[in-house]
Amino acid sequence: MPKGSENQNIALIVAAGRGQRFSTPAKPTQSPLPKQYHSLNGEPVLRHVLKAFENHPLISHIQTVIHPDDADLYAAAAQNLTKCLPPVMGGAERQASVFEGLKALNDMKPKHVLVHDAARPYLSADLISRILAALDTSSASIPVLPVVDTVKLFEDDQTSQTLPRDRLKRVQTPQGFDYAALLEAHEKASTMETMFTDDASLIEHFGAEVVCVEGEEKNIKLTIESDLMERLEYRTGSGFDAHRFTEGDHVMLCGVPIPHDRQLEGHSDADVALHALTDALMGALAAGDIGQHFPMSDDTNKNRNSADFLNYAVNLATQQNAYIVNIDLTIICESPKIGPYREKMVQRLAEILDMPESRISVKATTTEKMGFTGRSEGIAAQAVTSIALPASF
Repeated sequence: MPKGSENQNIALIVAAGRGQRFSTPAKPTQSPLPKQYHSLNGEPVLRHVLKAFENHPLISHIQTVIHPDDADLYAAAAQNLTKCLPPVMGGAERQASVFEGLKALNDMKPKHVLVHDAARPYLSADLISRILAALDTSSASIPVLPVVDTVKLFEDDQTSQTLPRDRLKRVQTPQGFDYAALLEAHEKASTMETMFTDDASLIEHFGAEVVCVEGEEKNIKLTIESDLMERLEYRTGSGFDAHRFTEGDHVMLCGVPIPHDRQLEGHSDADVALHALTDALMGALAAGDIGQHFPMSDDTNKNRNSADFLNYAVNLATQQNAYIVNIDLTIICESPKIGPYREKMVQRLAEILDMPESRISVKATTTEKMGFTGRSEGIAAQAVTSIALPASF
């Protein structure tokens, strides 16, 4: 276990449950696959959760607590995510699982820990930031939402009283805590018979004050399979870029070096294909263009790997809980020949975008000797991408 810093913020993901309630209304039986590993937009639910914390700049590590039977499922969900620590095996109940996760972090001694349910895949970067900001002045913070329906208290199937909903709140995760305080509370609770429904109620039991921040309606906890059928809106973006040839011995296209008697001229590595694709993705997000985010006036962008630009756009999409549906990229040039490198290009794009190769198309064409590409003065590329993201509530 790596040694930590007192300023670290670590996400603790509780993913050891079996999801007994996760079923369809027509077939009210337990699903054989735990809900945190069901597919959501082409990826396991848990991977969406992990990526939300992976892409947040204030989260240093991710500790996941899993069921002993789910090691292979977890490995697939966490593949290529660099902040994930080795998983910890959970206990029989959620409270025990959180305690196991906290104990596993003891050597790192983080400042804060954010406890989050693996079945809440729709959290945003803004929500994580709000929780962390509240921890600057409090030892515990939780996201809450108002109760909009009338709530009645029943006894023996008879209405006892109507509760004042203005005094009631719905509580979500992630819940943020001072790590040492939460660990101490769990140590005390481990000797008790009482089981707490969440970590906020546990730490409140021992006298800690919990502050509230605004939650998110879309941050639902998956309970039945129909919860996976999120309302989505689809957007399309297009991008175009062109670079002239200069002296050199290769060109960069889709992150792949291709031998050639010249290279493309540009402030960065002049990967015209990645530039067009970055602009297409930013267009779909209504996030401006590559020049706004990476201006040529900034010397740090000199000779920069264009994969950095595309990764940046992908992170913007992730922050909006968006996923890329497909990519259609066309490279326009007389030379070099694209065909021999097409497969490598698709593979490299799949790596950068973290998406299946089956949703990526790379094509090449010429302009029949017309225009600057026809005269072999340079290369152009145009890209179209579609994204899906949660519809507004």
